[in-house]
Amino acid sequence: MNKGILYICPTPIGNLEDITLRTLRILKEVDLIAAEDTRHTLKLLNHYEIKKPLISYHEHNKVVKGNILIEKLEDGTNIALVTDAGMPGISDPGEDIIRLSIESGIKVIALPGATASITALVLSGLSTDKFVFEGFLPSKKKDRIKELERLKTEERTIILYEGPHRILALLKDMEEVFENRQISISRELTKVYEETFRGTIKEALNKFESEKPIGEFVLIVRGAEIAKKDLYENITIKEHIKYYMEEGYTKKEAVKKVAQVRGIPKNLVYKESIEIK
Repeated sequence: MNKGILYICPTPIGNLEDITLRTLRILKEVDLIAAEDTRHTLKLLNHYEIKKPLISYHEHNKVVKGNILIEKLEDGTNIALVTDAGMPGISDPGEDIIRLSIESGIKVIALPGATASITALVLSGLSTDKFVFEGFLPSKKKDRIKELERLKTEERTIILYEGPHRILALLKDMEEVFENRQISISRELTKVYEETFRGTIKEALNKFESEKPIGEFVLIVRGAEIAKKDLYENITIKEHIKYYMEEGYTKKEAVKKVAQVRGIPKNLVYKESIEIK
């Protein structure tokens, strides 16, 4: 008997139109659909008039249900794996069943589709040349700070996920570790109230302290600057200060930054900043 195929099927991150024709065809053709939340997935299937058996597969039952799914795949059942939104396997237990399938010699086919991280990245206006996806940082402040300290010198653009209940705590910790770096924050992507904020971490913190955070957030953070002498040896201290101010730093913050990067006394940099407005 031939083994079944596990299809990785991305689903809309908001707008139900954001699903490919191929994904719809696969959902209609498979024998079973493994969903993070069957109730949520049923709404999508009903919208496209797709009637297929559903089985729940999520973080709290992935061990038991993972074994059941592998047995079914071994017996020739074709299964579509979906998450509540976006690409299965990204910040969800889909990665476990994918790995188990590969280890069991089961064919795995991934379909392209909606992904919140990449959508927010291209919306940010920050560098897309090189980036790193970190997903959700730890919920405990101590552990979160530790992770942010690790990322402090990361030169690539950083992508993070966060929910509405911890977004303020994350921004406060980011301000402490990253200082006033440029950031882009997208929420409710592809939905009616989609919003993307672009500015400094301090400005983002002020915004979300004054209004109730709603929705799931994708944070795009500018990578650390490469602190090498050859990047600034051909510009004056005054030009260096202006550069940081144009990046969103206050004059005081820019003075501190220039002194740190160039390894010179802060009072020397301050004297150069007096005439800058």
